Amino acid sequence: MSVNESLKIIPLQVEGVGLVAQIVFDMKDSSANKLSTPIMLRLRELLQEVDRNTNYKAVIINSKKPKIFIAGADIDEIRSMTSPDQFREAVGQGQSIFNMIEDLKIPVFASIHGACAGGGCELILACDYRIASDDSATRIGLPETQLGILPGFGGCVRLPRLVGLQAALDIILAGKLVNAKKAQKMGLIDRMVHVNLLSDQTIKFVQDVFKEGPHKRRQTFKPKGFVNVLLEGPLKTVVFSQARKQTLKATSGHYPSPLKALQVIQKTFKSSNRERSLEIEKNAFCEVAVTDISKNLIHVYDLTEMVKKQNGVPGVQVTAKEIKALGILGAGTMGGGVAYVAADKGIRVRIKDLNPEALGKAFKHAHDLWFKLMKKRVLDKFQFSQKINLISGGTDYADFKNLDIVIEAIVEDMGIKQKVIAETAAHMRPDAIIATNTSSLSVTEMSKGHPRPEYFAGMHFFNPVHKMPLVEVIRGEKTSDETISTIYELSKKMGKMPVVVKDGPGFLVNRLLLPYMAEAAFLLQEGMSIEVVDQAYVKEFGMPMGPFALMDEVGLDVCIKVLKIFKKAFGDRVELAPCMEALEKSGRLGKKNKKGFYHYDEKDYRGEVDQSIYQALNLTTPTNLISNQECIERGVFAMINECARALKDDQIVATPNEVDLAMIMGTGFPPFRGGLTKYADKVTISYVVQQLEKYSSQKNASKRLAPAPALKNLKAFYI
Repeated sequence: MSVNESLKIIPLQVEGVGLVAQIVFDMKDSSANKLSTPIMLRLRELLQEVDRNTNYKAVIINSKKPKIFIAGADIDEIRSMTSPDQFREAVGQGQSIFNMIEDLKIPVFASIHGACAGGGCELILACDYRIASDDSATRIGLPETQLGILPGFGGCVRLPRLVGLQAALDIILAGKLVNAKKAQKMGLIDRMVHVNLLSDQTIKFVQDVFKEGPHKRRQTFKPKGFVNVLLEGPLKTVVFSQARKQTLKATSGHYPSPLKALQVIQKTFKSSNRERSLEIEKNAFCEVAVTDISKNLIHVYDLTEMVKKQNGVPGVQVTAKEIKALGILGAGTMGGGVAYVAADKGIRVRIKDLNPEALGKAFKHAHDLWFKLMKKRVLDKFQFSQKINLISGGTDYADFKNLDIVIEAIVEDMGIKQKVIAETAAHMRPDAIIATNTSSLSVTEMSKGHPRPEYFAGMHFFNPVHKMPLVEVIRGEKTSDETISTIYELSKKMGKMPVVVKDGPGFLVNRLLLPYMAEAAFLLQEGMSIEVVDQAYVKEFGMPMGPFALMDEVGLDVCIKVLKIFKKAFGDRVELAPCMEALEKSGRLGKKNKKGFYHYDEKDYRGEVDQSIYQALNLTTPTNLISNQECIERGVFAMINECARALKDDQIVATPNEVDLAMIMGTGFPPFRGGLTKYADKVTISYVVQQLEKYSSQKNASKRLAPAPALKNLKAFYI
């Protein structure tokens, strides 16, 4: 399909207006409209044609894609560019074309349905008027900082002018997309209509403008209220200062693009010199686009796109079953969370638990999450009611014959699980699937409780379910391709990122995390303080929380239990620091009983380190003689070491891509580092081996930290 057919003018005669040029985006060779170089050059041709034809009285820009307006720039092109000059040429071209839209003598209308992101958003900012559908697929914003870049086609210049400084900073610095309702409230769009009325209402919008006298407009934000007038004017330095502080707090300075975007906006805010402002934006874009951080974040973007295109069974044509009704065994925290994410996506949910009180807690968990969204006006009362009504429950197997899949989330005991799975299967259709949410037990062994093990697999969610995006889809020895693909597609429907893993101790994420947490315990044993180790990982390396805070979140009893499972599975290479044995006897469970490495308040917010823990674990006062570098390397390199074994020896996952995706989505491994294996390749495998050999010899840890043969035989994970 040629570019000419992907982007063309369809003239339209509008009563009371005359001839209107419709510029229609419809890239036939792609599921999305992207602003690639050929498309941008074609857009320039069409704008020149409109400018020459004096018969045209207005322009409407729209899309024929069902859920996409314009998804943004072509990521493939961004990925392929390596030099500032390449970026300078591409950005300059985009800026000049969007200037043409702004400079047309006739008014330009953007008719928006579906994703309008990045360059798509910058395009509508250059238009005079904007109307959008109220559909949930319509999301508008500038996510560039999520890719380590910044808006480069005028977004940093035009958005503050349109919606004001505070709203623009909120969108640009965080890389946000907003729904149509919020976009209208902030002035990003002028009108919002039902999706079925968008075409007709766009025409009416044009007619309404022409009734008042057709005109171009340079819309300037006018703040409301005395305080906002000050913050958008004389006190704007306060806004910039606070934005910088919040950005540094959120990123610890690891992400340069939000700070660079902030500088651009500060230099160009309210400037009347468009050429100079766009040049400042272009220079800043070129600075951040060539960084390793941007390349790593684009790698993360590629990983998420990879999931969208896969079915969970590489190289196999298999049709996943459609899941309309889902059951949950166990109404604990995990069960309630799974119920929420399933019903939120329109899946009918039936929860079974022996305890009516537990059922009530599960219902309340879902209710409270939706109620928060209703208070924020993300949901209306009707939508709230619709979602709540999708969840039901009871203490028996009523309705289980009508379920397509059941997710088991009961106590982590193999015998009990096998018994309950067999009992559940007897109450379900023969072809229905049962999935276990186990975090540590063998899926293959558990499947022996199912009369038809081909319909049994693992579906491991991470807590809290409504926030953590990863789902490990675990294949047992007899799990069918259809079952894996069905769970994979169900995970995506729930808004999750699935990774298919082979059955094995700890599966993937826990297997890699446990050496990291275990090494933190040895650092504690060797005189390091909890806060120094945690802060090193957070402030210097970029983890969302340090290993001790993470152990409190997971549950100290769970950590010790899984460590023992690992020791049984892997033998002497798994060691428990003496302080962990003392921890097991201390009664400290972490966040769940508000007694762990840290203090917790009534709302479970983490406070300061509980200084009494050193005495409780028979430790002396911390001396903190180990460098931050060593603290970080021992923990992270232990993960890399185990990763080589899991990936190369045991084939727990197929490629390094799955490792990187799982570690980012399941543990918060710093996205700006590209993932665990990307980071390993960056520092080089030879350096990781060298440091592990040093630490293992110095710390009398030859079994625990010695580099594995699988690692020593590697040159790089990505070869």
